[in-house]
Amino acid sequence: MGCGRVGSTLARSLEDRNHTVAVIDTDPDAFRRLGPGFNGDKVAGIGFDQQVMEKAGIRRADAFAAVSSGDNSNIIAARVARETFGIQQVVARIYDPGRAEVYQRLGITTVATVRWTSDQFLRRIVPAGAEPDFRDPSGTIRLDHIMVPEVWVGARVGALQEQARARIAWIDRLGEGMLPTFDSVIQEGDELHLAIREEHASFAYDVLARGPEHDDGR
Repeated sequence: MGCGRVGSTLARSLEDRNHTVAVIDTDPDAFRRLGPGFNGDKVAGIGFDQQVMEKAGIRRADAFAAVSSGDNSNIIAARVARETFGIQQVVARIYDPGRAEVYQRLGITTVATVRWTSDQFLRRIVPAGAEPDFRDPSGTIRLDHIMVPEVWVGARVGALQEQARARIAWIDRLGEGMLPTFDSVIQEGDELHLAIREEHASFAYDVLARGPEHDDGR
């Protein structure tokens, strides 16, 4: 939702990576920013209107980004996408960083003013594992930023690390970073920063999707 500078760049970047994209904007003229080569759907209308979202294919969507110029519109649209249509991968652009904690409690990833770039949204909206935040110069270690899968909520950090062959470098929780211990319990809405060996990445994401086999209680 939103076809300004960030929204149009994000849409083209996703399409360049072979994702199917639909863009919603209240102003039909805004779609000119997408350029003549854009093949996705362009839907004129209010981005948090359920009928407009359905016309844009929300029921088939894997992710939703609210990148209009208004905080209220973005958070309403993000909540509708998550709570009405069940989209788990939802990102909202905000102007007021002070609201970030409230949005995080709702399980919605936010990107505040100082980080307004299409790359920030791209790394948060593409399928988990497709775009790491960082690779070391040798290409051996990658750092991935993901929303905790629901199946891991309530599990211990140590269980995730051992089973996924990864390390949680830190957790973003309610707008603040925290360094977890082996016994820290993963909570709903946590954003995990995982350090993974490149050759183990597919295995790690399979484990994350499958859920914990056990928690030994240590």
